[in-house]
Amino acid sequence: MNIPNILTIIRLLLIPVFVIVFYSQIDNNILYATYIFLIAGFTDFLDGYIARRYNMITKWGTVLDPLADKLMQLTVLICFTSARYIPIWAIIVIGAKELLMIFGGLFLYYFFDRTVIPANKYGKIATLAFYIAILGIAFNINNIANYILITITVGLTILAFGNYFIGFRTISMEKNRDKLVDN
Repeated sequence: MNIPNILTIIRLLLIPVFVIVFYSQIDNNILYATYIFLIAGFTDFLDGYIARRYNMITKWGTVLDPLADKLMQLTVLICFTSARYIPIWAIIVIGAKELLMIFGGLFLYYFFDRTVIPANKYGKIATLAFYIAILGIAFNINNIANYILITITVGLTILAFGNYFIGFRTISMEKNRDKLVDN
């Protein structure tokens, strides 16, 4: 167990903390929950940086890290949508993409020799847009601006998903071709 993997586990443990704080009756609960979300985002950045910088990339971390990110994002989406801060159509699009990414990733990992599609720039940009949109909502900057930020996030999410789908399809085709050649 290395430092990046420990940070990923911390991010997973922050998910129920986020939910508890978000639905608590304390003053500024949404703001405090958003701070927890930002801490989780910082651990994501930090574990990736440390893993790459110090060559601590593990297969386990390569699988668990994106799973932790997606579970945190889905949790935030569900909470903010249930509180009517995010429109339902946004959770349908972003949630569907995240769930498909989780199941597609698990499928590739377990059925194609532990294959993992790495994060790409479109996914990172979509994630950054998501964080910005959540910050806009949490700090209540402006309803119109928040709607625009969510709309931009959904658009970037669709673009990222298209790119991941192409990568998934390419890897699946290559693996199937390799199996045919081996037989």
